[in-house]
Amino acid sequence: MDNLGLTHSDNDPNAIMSLPFATRLQNVETSAIRELFKLLGQPGIISFAGGFPDPALFDAEGIAAASAAVLADNPGPVLQYGATEGFGPTREAIAGFMGNKGCSVAPEGLIVTTGSQQALDLIGKCMISPGDKVIVEAPTFLATIQCFRLYGADIVNAPIDANGVDVDRLEALIEQHHPKLVYLIPTFGNPSGATLTLARRHRVLELAARTHTLIVEDDPYGELYFDQSPPPSLLALSGSVPGSRDWLAHCGSFSKILSPGLRVGWMIAPPELLAKATMCKQFSDAHTSNLSQAIAAHYLTLGRLQPTLDKVRQTYAERARVMAECLSAELGDAISFNAPQGGMFFWARLTGANGAPADAAAFAQRAIAEKVAFVPGAPFYAHDPDRATLRLSFATAPVAQIREGLARLAKAL
Repeated sequence: MDNLGLTHSDNDPNAIMSLPFATRLQNVETSAIRELFKLLGQPGIISFAGGFPDPALFDAEGIAAASAAVLADNPGPVLQYGATEGFGPTREAIAGFMGNKGCSVAPEGLIVTTGSQQALDLIGKCMISPGDKVIVEAPTFLATIQCFRLYGADIVNAPIDANGVDVDRLEALIEQHHPKLVYLIPTFGNPSGATLTLARRHRVLELAARTHTLIVEDDPYGELYFDQSPPPSLLALSGSVPGSRDWLAHCGSFSKILSPGLRVGWMIAPPELLAKATMCKQFSDAHTSNLSQAIAAHYLTLGRLQPTLDKVRQTYAERARVMAECLSAELGDAISFNAPQGGMFFWARLTGANGAPADAAAFAQRAIAEKVAFVPGAPFYAHDPDRATLRLSFATAPVAQIREGLARLAKAL
């Protein structure tokens, strides 16, 4: 190593020098999904790969009206530095929004984050030391696996089915590993599309209270239901399970229901965790954009969110219905799946029936050749992936594209 701290090979004087990166980076790698996106620039590709909301459904007019209002009325505070905990009116607006979802939250009981992804990162910073056990669903959100691994977590898989995490297995894993935390997406999970039943939600809260295990509830999709609203969130139910609120952190976001570009999310957690997270956020970004926060808060006062959500739900429900029909009609017994009741994703499994493909990564390459894309399921597992699984998103594809895309997928069999 020379005086600049750059490393080089003693055996090859022409080798490219490299920086001595932190050892924690050895535990993570570039997102397989982000790498897949590099292939999607090909002309004519129909993509079911992304996890994005449909930009055609953004209420640009309402966001423009909110933007104009906050800049016209005393713009100084929204263009200035702000409190790390969040812009006061935004914290009040989020508390009201959560109150309408059955959650009793005071403005000071939450902090505003730069998307819910930052909330998860702050939880990782505050809670995870190298070697700590962390339980996640198998499969689960890829970015959470990467985030927790960055802080040195030893991640343990908890199996799920169409009704969410298997609570019997979760209880056994908690008793065996005594984890620092358990991470769950109870409602319309990414990638699984699964929704935890009401009975299982109560059991999870009882487990948290009895074993003193922190449960992290990630809830970015809960408002994207189709026909019936899902069971109340763990946060909303925690008042009925004594002691559980002390062991519960809830992460929310406006990204999937308003605009991901605003980057406004939040964390509701026990006061001591909020205090530590606020301290860590000071070191990270000082505060989430006051302008974005103010726009989101003012938008909620315009009365436009509910009509926008109604349109989004109707559109996604129709696309999910068509995707279910076409998966059955086009791929038949080559694939199995559970149709979601909300959210943005189908989780499917190749059966290998009658010589059909059984490896989703290989099938993905064949699909790209047919100008259609999906995400193989393996990266969504922390360990021991089921390589026959895959994720398909219907959120950004109009009905005609879904029909054509799944017809192309059938040709790749």
